Amino acid sequence: MTSPSAQPTRDPGLQPERTRLAWRRTTLAGTVAAVLAGRAALHGGVSAPRILGCALCCLLWLGFLMVANRRIQTLATSPRPRPLAPRHATVAALCTVGLAVCGAVLIL
Repeated sequence: MTSPSAQPTRDPGLQPERTRLAWRRTTLAGTVAAVLAGRAALHGGVSAPRILGCALCCLLWLGFLMVANRRIQTLATSPRPRPLAPRHATVAALCTVGLAVCGAVLIL
């Protein structure tokens, strides 16, 4: 019988795998958003602002992809991965919001 004061060791279970899959799913959603924004930008005709908007969407997508890929690799290779650095979390959030704003602007 175990005593109530004994602390059990932490078993991460499938949490790292679920987190890795969530990053992959979010990356896929960002890819779809970037492709649709690019398609919308170039569908009404090619102009300098539309190409600039498409290029900005691609840059934001690449920024998020770099952060996500780094995090996925960290989760896959380390049995006890470090928490996501605030700098990387900020970059991921800003890229996501920027991609959403660019997509909305290109659609209007």
